[in-house]
Amino acid sequence: MAARSTPAEKKPNFFSQLKSLFVFTKDVFPWLPWALGGILLAGIWVGILIGFLIPPFAIWSIVLWGVTGLLFGILVCLMTMTRLSTRAMYQKIDGRPGAVGHVLSTSLGRAWQAAETPVGVNPKTQDAVYRTVGRGGIVVVGEGARGRLTRLINEERSKVKRVASGVPITVLYVGHGDDDVAIGDLAKTIKKLPKAINRPTQAAVIKRIDSVSQSLASLPIPKGIDPMRARAPRPR
Repeated sequence: MAARSTPAEKKPNFFSQLKSLFVFTKDVFPWLPWALGGILLAGIWVGILIGFLIPPFAIWSIVLWGVTGLLFGILVCLMTMTRLSTRAMYQKIDGRPGAVGHVLSTSLGRAWQAAETPVGVNPKTQDAVYRTVGRGGIVVVGEGARGRLTRLINEERSKVKRVASGVPITVLYVGHGDDDVAIGDLAKTIKKLPKAINRPTQAAVIKRIDSVSQSLASLPIPKGIDPMRARAPRPR
């Protein structure tokens, strides 16, 4: 008798994803239901007001404008919840090992190439160094205490200088100090870097760096961030 095939796992539908997004965001912003309710009511009242002001006066016109206001309010609610969910995600992962890797691998877009695993790590303290390469050059990001990161940062900077001479190297530290970059501003800060190399040069630099990079398979990588749980669920 042939074995029955395992049924394919069903993907969550739009409303399930929307519910997950709401619960995820509400956990950080408890006032979210009141804000969304206020937006919906405001949209309805604005629609009704427009229906009263635009002649000729008719009940059907007021109803149609009220429905239009409701739909507009729903759209604004979705946009608001999406933006708040991103802020909630950053607040949840702030200060946790692996947060930088999660941001670099998910928030920079196609213009930058980065991996979620660090290129250097201190297994005792979980301080880590990450690297990304894009049109703005090479960016080395430190996650942890600055004093303990000095050696790891210098080693990575020396390594990329040997194979990418002339390419600008930017060093960033993630934290809350005067010269640090907040985890929520990391992707935005990197994207704002001025373009310094073209795409062929970027591809060549990535290839050279990969060819000299040491294997990190035997190094203990921080497990603080689970990307599937840290990322705010978004409705499709």
